[in-house]
Amino acid sequence: MFEVMPSDMHVLPELRYLLRRSVLILSLLLSGCSVPDNKVNDISPPVAQQHEKRVSIHGIDRIDEYYWIRDDTRKDPDVLNLLAEENAYTSAVMAGSEKLQHDLFVEISGRLVANDRTVPVKKGNYLYLREFHEGGEYPLYIRSPADNPKDEEVLLDANNMSKGHEFYHIGNWSVSPGEGLLAFAEDVVSRREYTIRFKDLTTGERLKDEIPKVAPSIAWAADNRTVFYVDKNPETLLPYRVYRHEIGSSRSDDVQVYEELDDAFSTSVYVTRSQKFIVISIESIEATEIRLIDANNTSSSPKTFLPREDSHEYKLRHIDDMFYIRTNWQADNFRLMKVKDSELGDKAMWQEVIAHRPGILLRDFEVFNDYLVAVEQSNGLPQLRIIKLYDEAERVITFSESAYTVYLHSNPEVSSSKLRYVYSSLTTPLSDFELDMETGESILLKEEKVLGGFDRSLYRTERRMFSARDGTQVPVSLVYRRDLYRKGTNPIYLYAYGAYGYSMNPSFLSKRLSLLDRGFVYAIVHVRGGSELGRQWYEDGKLLNKKNSFFDFIDGTRFLIAEGYASADKVFAAGGSAGGLIMGVIANEAPGLYQGIVADVPFVDVVTTMLDESIPLTSGEFTEWGNPKDKQFYQYMLSYSPYDQVKAQKYPNMLVTTGLNDSQVQYFEPVKWVSRLRRLKLDDNLLLISISMDSGHSGASGRYERHWQDALEYAFVLELSDNDSR
Repeated sequence: MFEVMPSDMHVLPELRYLLRRSVLILSLLLSGCSVPDNKVNDISPPVAQQHEKRVSIHGIDRIDEYYWIRDDTRKDPDVLNLLAEENAYTSAVMAGSEKLQHDLFVEISGRLVANDRTVPVKKGNYLYLREFHEGGEYPLYIRSPADNPKDEEVLLDANNMSKGHEFYHIGNWSVSPGEGLLAFAEDVVSRREYTIRFKDLTTGERLKDEIPKVAPSIAWAADNRTVFYVDKNPETLLPYRVYRHEIGSSRSDDVQVYEELDDAFSTSVYVTRSQKFIVISIESIEATEIRLIDANNTSSSPKTFLPREDSHEYKLRHIDDMFYIRTNWQADNFRLMKVKDSELGDKAMWQEVIAHRPGILLRDFEVFNDYLVAVEQSNGLPQLRIIKLYDEAERVITFSESAYTVYLHSNPEVSSSKLRYVYSSLTTPLSDFELDMETGESILLKEEKVLGGFDRSLYRTERRMFSARDGTQVPVSLVYRRDLYRKGTNPIYLYAYGAYGYSMNPSFLSKRLSLLDRGFVYAIVHVRGGSELGRQWYEDGKLLNKKNSFFDFIDGTRFLIAEGYASADKVFAAGGSAGGLIMGVIANEAPGLYQGIVADVPFVDVVTTMLDESIPLTSGEFTEWGNPKDKQFYQYMLSYSPYDQVKAQKYPNMLVTTGLNDSQVQYFEPVKWVSRLRRLKLDDNLLLISISMDSGHSGASGRYERHWQDALEYAFVLELSDNDSR
């Protein structure tokens, strides 16, 4: 036994890693495998049992010999033994890179400022901020009176609250309108099932109220004692029932306010910035319905803002007596409308504020008493449009770098004439700005500090366009060190996501410097399926157009090699979740193009998952991937599903990651995929899987601990690249 002193707290993540690794190696030894002496071929990989299961639909039979690996209890000893053997095998194979992994972890985590705090945000009578202390894995949430900023009060200390938990995450927190009570949602399993708890900010005491197994949504009513929250379906984990809870009462007394019966929709609650309405937001991937409750009359029935319609998405802001609506009604790239809060339920009453423009995507907006702010995306790059509400005068704020991202910060004070926004690029760390909406002048409030001698002038960022196989022009964002770039010789690390209309906007990540400083070129291929070039870019990468995402990535890889950004024998690809699906497809379709692939929590068993509506997210994603109960979609999915398309061929070196508690892409998908790949592939290349037994879809929760996974992935790539500069 030993006592860790405060000055030694920074060693905890490393100590935890070493202890876990010792357990894994011991497991490998006990299973009959030997720890290698730098000889990968001396180690025998785990061999998963095969139990034939026939899955039939549309007159087509599929044999799934690894279906048994799915265990919803996560307690089956045969499954847990397989996972332990896989982890031990990965640790043993990667043992020769232990020093490199350690050095990478120290390097990556060492770029973080030990004592760091966010720029305070004013809401009501207080300033709110988040702070990290040296050695702490988790933040402190702090507030101080706006008129006395030095009088700070710790609302939540996540470091203390995380004690005894391998995973800890505060998913949301909200102070009551009277500013005396705090509600917060915490997850200690990484299944995205939260428990809402309460704290009296006057006394500092925790209240007895506790609401487990819910979504992180929290909405306070105006009376300071009523909270609205969303219960989760115990099987699908979808948030679907809205309840009203009164402080001091039992959960069994909570009143159900709304229930969503369609599994394609997910439900959340929040309060409008005007504090006048509790919003029940019911959303699918491509449709929205919003219901409103008077925040001053909590027992009133929800009133529908506008009933759901197929393919109609909308988003609200409320100020004074007016709702502003971002909508794709007769506007593929969205437009902005407004309507009085007394004239709900009828689009005919809407008035246009910003018209639809085919070449510009209305990405986001915010409304103040005197100003309207629109975040617009033109040719794949964002800009800010500032409109004075009293005279409709406009100002457009543009940015000069070739590839960057801009998004709105928290702006809770509607009376303000100052706008907070965040700017970043592949060479510019995250930077908080405050824009004077009257003059158009921006001042830098804080730029993320990067330790370790970072000098942005050493790096160059580019934006290029290439022709996909169907002639479509696809953008790619690049960054590399100027002094280490030699045309046609550098290793390259390509990344993509390409789903749900989510744009992979180029922003800064300090961990990437560990690749760039070793001579890598880093590239984001903006494949179809995101919204980088507008809504049609998304439509062209979903459903029966999904293969465009995969083709774009492969074609982009070939373009970058041809243009000399990469050595043809040092090409690496990475993607996570839906981006992991891309990794699975390119491994099957273009294995010779890549020396190595990293697939994080990859969605690779597409057909099986989409046929099972008990799995979280399945029903809600039919509009993204299609419903395989329709034969046309079934055959299309089957033609690209990585697990189903594994064949007897050579594959690249591959590192796969997953988490036992993942509720988004269940652990058994990547484990089954790796098991089938091992059995069928015709090469001696590495095939490794790293399984977190404590976390889920987002990986480790700690500020430092999460970088052990980064160190593993980068070591895997660097060892394969045989890069002398490391």
